[in-house]
Amino acid sequence: MSDATNWNDLYLQLDDLLAPSLSRDEPNLPVERAEGVYFYGSDGRRYLDFVSGMATCNIGHNHPKVVEAARRQMELLIHGPVGMVAYEAILRLADELGDILPAGLDMFFFGNSGAEAVEGALKLARYVTRRPGIVAFFGGFHGRTMGAASVTTSKVKYRRNYEPLLPAVHFVHFPTPFRDGGPERATARTFEEIERLFEHTIVPSDVACFLVEPIQGEGGYVVPPENFLKGLRTLTERHGILLILDEIQTGFGRTGEWFAAQTFGVVPDIMVIAKSIANGFPLSATVAPRDLMRRWDVGAHGTTFGGNPVACAAGLAVLKVMREERVIENCREQGAHVLIRLREMQAAAPWMGDIRGKGLMIGVEFVEPRTGDPAPGVARRVLRQALMDGLLLYPCGLNNETVRVIPPLVIGRKELDEGLDIFERAVLASYPA
Repeated sequence: MSDATNWNDLYLQLDDLLAPSLSRDEPNLPVERAEGVYFYGSDGRRYLDFVSGMATCNIGHNHPKVVEAARRQMELLIHGPVGMVAYEAILRLADELGDILPAGLDMFFFGNSGAEAVEGALKLARYVTRRPGIVAFFGGFHGRTMGAASVTTSKVKYRRNYEPLLPAVHFVHFPTPFRDGGPERATARTFEEIERLFEHTIVPSDVACFLVEPIQGEGGYVVPPENFLKGLRTLTERHGILLILDEIQTGFGRTGEWFAAQTFGVVPDIMVIAKSIANGFPLSATVAPRDLMRRWDVGAHGTTFGGNPVACAAGLAVLKVMREERVIENCREQGAHVLIRLREMQAAAPWMGDIRGKGLMIGVEFVEPRTGDPAPGVARRVLRQALMDGLLLYPCGLNNETVRVIPPLVIGRKELDEGLDIFERAVLASYPA
């Protein structure tokens, strides 16, 4: 038993209480509570949150309508499990999600986390196609469980010491306009790699699915060319291959539509959703059309806690808030403003090599101005200076050279400009070293 008597004493014992694989991350900011777009630290300071719980709290922290919905459900039923019992919250959430998802995606397997949803999607694809092959993309992040780690390549640390991982997984280049010489060359390179894969490694008739993030998250907030996903959809249909979109981070308004599938005009065969589905409560779903999902036989997959009643009630409240408060419209408006502000900063800071994004999913890639090489040291200095001034940010990219700008979608112009002013000062102070 610890001798710690208060929160600050416990925080000093963090390295003794939590596994380093979980706790050794920056900035490890000690916070006591959160509300709206702010964290409140144990140091008495208020921190503007431009991370949104890693794009999980899209309608801000502790939204009162979500808290109230969860509280009401807790008074009725905390745990089922689904299958043994049926309860209103999970059925009503499935029904309402069908109204906002791309047409035809109307049957759900609910889980707890994004990685679980990815595992479910991969199992579903293999089960119904009777094909072994999975094709994913370099730079993709899909989770840390064994199956999800098998399709994750954003950083090698997620795979190190875990081989052998899932077999019959293949990778191709994700189109990256900033590094590939523009949109056309980026798209051409990717489809050339796919053709080589089919010619030399695995025939299309052995491929169950392609798994792709519409916009890469952990891999660097990479926005592909506009025609990429449509081209991939055409290719998969030609060969009878299932297309899985990982919308764990891009979903629920983050890119300026309910889902990035709608942003890019593509309907997948399977979609995985999580993160902001319940605004912080653990919930996820593997989603597919009924005719596909019904081929996943009884007992082929299961869960104890997935689709928890309290999390589903929170998910229903999230949908209501997003409609009533016009959250997606605000995302588009504020996202456009962020891009304007960042590009104005770039004129005075050429080490801001690339600014890219959709809605309020925006990345700033820092580079060495003379060479164009990634500059993770610059990004790190920006993060630390911003935190000192009260703004929480987080990196991504192979070398952590890109800073994510992902505030809650409910953020107002005043708070947004407050954060961007802090960011600008940090950027201008970050280079040269």
